[in-house]
Amino acid sequence: MLHARTPLSITKRLAAVTTGLALLAGMTACSGDGKIPAAAGASGGGLTVAKAKQKGTLNIAIGNEPPYTKIAGDGSVTGAEPDVVRAVAKRMGIKNVKGTVTPYDSMIPGLKAGRWDTVAAGLFMKQSRCSQVIYTSPVIVSTESFAVPTGNPKKLATIADVTKNPKLKVAVLKGGFEEGILDGVKLAGGQKVVVSDAQTGVEALKSNRADAFLLPTLSLTDLKKTSGGFDVTKAISDAPVTGSGAAFATTDKAFANAYNAELEKFKKTSEFDSIMSKWGFDADAARKATVTELCKSKG
Repeated sequence: MLHARTPLSITKRLAAVTTGLALLAGMTACSGDGKIPAAAGASGGGLTVAKAKQKGTLNIAIGNEPPYTKIAGDGSVTGAEPDVVRAVAKRMGIKNVKGTVTPYDSMIPGLKAGRWDTVAAGLFMKQSRCSQVIYTSPVIVSTESFAVPTGNPKKLATIADVTKNPKLKVAVLKGGFEEGILDGVKLAGGQKVVVSDAQTGVEALKSNRADAFLLPTLSLTDLKKTSGGFDVTKAISDAPVTGSGAAFATTDKAFANAYNAELEKFKKTSEFDSIMSKWGFDADAARKATVTELCKSKG
């Protein structure tokens, strides 16, 4: 971790509107870390269940990348991860969930700075991230694929295919899990093409600035429905198993533990199965996966 993907220009406008709404709602979490100023009204001292109930809203960072997260036409937040957060929050007595669209490489710094209470964006677990935040148990488990020109003329199927041919260029999202995959292998200079969002990745592919676009399989499948003009390969066999849950600041351990306990109960319900099925994910895969396993991914 499909629905219509928002074009780049619209995404930027929605991001600005959503950010404004989130700030007006009054975001709280831990104090700033010196890299990003703490949000106005940030409570400090760590998020607690009591504080969250009193506030009545859980603010989440999202990427607007279906099926993981999505901004609906009316501005509401949905997608696999936000839908699970909303259900768990409700069980905890927290009525509302509001989202802020942000780049992946800004999600953890923003969490530390108190700009949102949690990240629920398909922020895949890996060593560098797991050392900075508290992840809940897995909510989604995913695979990776390449978007390639129709017919896959370069016959790309694996990461090894990329390392063997120094002329191949692969687009990845800045700060995304996939950039970490490429950073973990030996590539020639210029093989990695960093893009700001999914639509830009497709444009790089179509304009021949990249031979492939590396992204989760379901994300590419959804993107193909709206953008077209490319094929999606089968799941890449030598890419690591990926998965995510909600991520909390280390100062919010008490809240994270309470949330995770409620999440574990929720994962045993048919409602969890329904949410996963709606967005194309396997509920049993999420139940079987562990944080320890997924956090072993390098990067």
